[in-house]
Amino acid sequence: MTDLEANACGEVIAVSRSGAHTLSKPNERVIRLLAGLGVEGDAHMGETVKHRSRVRQDPTQPNLRQVHLIHAELFDELAAVGFPIAPGQMGENITTRGIDLLALPTGTRLRIGAEVVVEVTGLRNPCAQLESIQAGLMMAVLDRDEDGNLVRKAGVMGVVVTGGEVRSGDVIAPSLPAHPHQHLEPV
Repeated sequence: MTDLEANACGEVIAVSRSGAHTLSKPNERVIRLLAGLGVEGDAHMGETVKHRSRVRQDPTQPNLRQVHLIHAELFDELAAVGFPIAPGQMGENITTRGIDLLALPTGTRLRIGAEVVVEVTGLRNPCAQLESIQAGLMMAVLDRDEDGNLVRKAGVMGVVVTGGEVRSGDVIAPSLPAHPHQHLEPV
């Protein structure tokens, strides 16, 4: 186990879903993840893409965006600069705390609670819909690193490897893939 794995356990602080293609998703007491499909009852559930712009491009693409996770630390950062965001408001299914989602490599498996396993496929690319929450929000979830590269902070996407229930309070433990690690790219 690496230092990242040993020290990276986090916690689920909220779970959310929406059966309609809405940006914000209401919080639930519990959500059920289905292997190979995503969040039961969520508009983005399925083996093939469900995001409307991607369906228009090619509806047969595999759905690498079955589950959206955002770190609550982003909400803390946004609140400090005038963007009060609540869990589920940016469309995530699982809001986490205590794990640096953006630092995980592609292929990391997240064990959530007793049984669920989600494999991280890439970064969420923030979209202009965030502006409907509050003007300036889209730019607030983008940054530049020391080399001038674009940093997307709107969470990560994943696919469900092992299904089951997820609820607030569940522990999240990462298992990193074999080396060499690939940095997360937008999916």
